[in-house]
Amino acid sequence: MFVSVSRALALILLILTTGLLAACGDSEKEAAVTTATGTTAGAFPATVRHKFGTTTVPAAPQRIVSVGLTEHDTLLALGARPIAITEWYGDQPDGVWPWARAAMGDARPEILHNADGFEFERIAALKPDLIVGTNSGMRQADYDKLSALAPTIAAGAGSTDYFSPWDEQVELIAQALGEPAGGSRLVADVRRQFADAAAAHPELKGKTISFSQNGFYDGLIYSYPDGLNTEFLTYLGLRIEPRVTALAGRRGEQVPISAERLDVLDSDIALFATERARDVAALLKVPTFRALRAVQGDHAVYSDGTLAGAMYFMTPLSLQYVVERLPQELARAAAGRAPQELVGGA
Repeated sequence: MFVSVSRALALILLILTTGLLAACGDSEKEAAVTTATGTTAGAFPATVRHKFGTTTVPAAPQRIVSVGLTEHDTLLALGARPIAITEWYGDQPDGVWPWARAAMGDARPEILHNADGFEFERIAALKPDLIVGTNSGMRQADYDKLSALAPTIAAGAGSTDYFSPWDEQVELIAQALGEPAGGSRLVADVRRQFADAAAAHPELKGKTISFSQNGFYDGLIYSYPDGLNTEFLTYLGLRIEPRVTALAGRRGEQVPISAERLDVLDSDIALFATERARDVAALLKVPTFRALRAVQGDHAVYSDGTLAGAMYFMTPLSLQYVVERLPQELARAAAGRAPQELVGGA
């Protein structure tokens, strides 16, 4: 059975309520961020085409509400501070992770939740002039209700319900802000940083890598096929483990793998979005995990909670956090010298 991204996200939320996933401490050093500025002074009216049609934003928005899991990051990277954001997971201060706090500044957004669907009444009370939901799982009925409140931007035409390519989301949101050129510059800047990292670590080119979540849920570990939140790895010249991709179901789905089939994760490098040392210890208790060549040969990399969040978020700001911390550790793993500690601290 294959599990969709939306169910996986719900699973993460459920795990959070039982305390198995934890927020990173406030002591994490904030990431240096590169943002495009002045985006709310763009050209209007602005027209945006998305999966539910065309939306016109008549004037520069002043009361932006982010109703998806990660869109507030992109808004902040484009110089726009939303008045309300939707908290996904991690129990971060004001719902903002370390890599985005500098861009948020002193602003204190209203925190929305969507575990039980969109909070339409709360959103209406905020009197938004733009609603952004490119990574929200929005359906037609949801769009109809939200667009009656304010111009609403959904995911791109033909995209998955959650986690369509980050650069496509930047393009849509930048268009809504009247600054498509600012969005293009932002995307180019992030890609340049990864190109620089790839050039600094040519030993990564062509190596295979598996990327998986931090542990077993109901006896399964979830791994990412090529094209689902894996761009940050392919930008470095790595190849996503083809045996994992071959097991993928519908587009936008993670791959559930049982303990008996962990051999498909045995790549040149194995990356796990762990969060605590005890997550790694739990994995190492599984005999088939310990037997992986990647584990025995020091080719396995384990992240801390903040780096795991950054890899999951896949936004311009989180990707900058990733590129500053991960490539050198992957290079060590490629050489059989993977760090023994959790990776991600400043």
